[in-house]
Amino acid sequence: MSIADQERDDVLLRRAGKGDEDAFALLYRRHQGALYRFALRMSGNAWAVEEIVQDVFMTLMRDPKKYDAARGTLGGFLYGVTRNRVLKHLERLPREVSLEEKTENGAAAGIVLQDASTPAVQAEKRERVELVWAAVLDLPAEFREAVVLCELEERSYEEGAQMIGCPIGTIRSRLHRGRALLMARLEMLRDAPRRAGLTRKAGAAK
Repeated sequence: MSIADQERDDVLLRRAGKGDEDAFALLYRRHQGALYRFALRMSGNAWAVEEIVQDVFMTLMRDPKKYDAARGTLGGFLYGVTRNRVLKHLERLPREVSLEEKTENGAAAGIVLQDASTPAVQAEKRERVELVWAAVLDLPAEFREAVVLCELEERSYEEGAQMIGCPIGTIRSRLHRGRALLMARLEMLRDAPRRAGLTRKAGAAK
């Protein structure tokens, strides 16, 4: 890790606020990937996520004083701003589900899983990915948020509660409910092709 990479976020932010483009670029590289993944898992809309993340950083640069180091980390602050943007987006627009996988930095990786196994196994894995994506995106926003933060992002209850701005008990309750809804939704999605096949067979037998 270089000396620049070790600099604290608040120091970099002060430098960026004074016009230091290198400091801004380092802050962007440090946080963009995590914010992108969170927003994508919440919205499923890659086009909207690009705009949301860019807007979050532009807002930070226009008014860096909005961040108060005494109230938490810059990463937590950026998560909070991103969360608000995503929730507003979900309220305004109909959901557009994108099932395309992303790499660690948020770049498109394509839906095909690179695997040395047979095409049949790859197809099965691909179907499972699509089922999980569809099920997560179908959750109500408050439960989806808890699942994304604590399951997919692997945040602790304390971190999740701080990002959402709620008691730890609330994030635990939402996560428990979100897991139950997610499992129920996955079962419904798995059963749908089977029910459709039975319906077609019954129709053909008439």
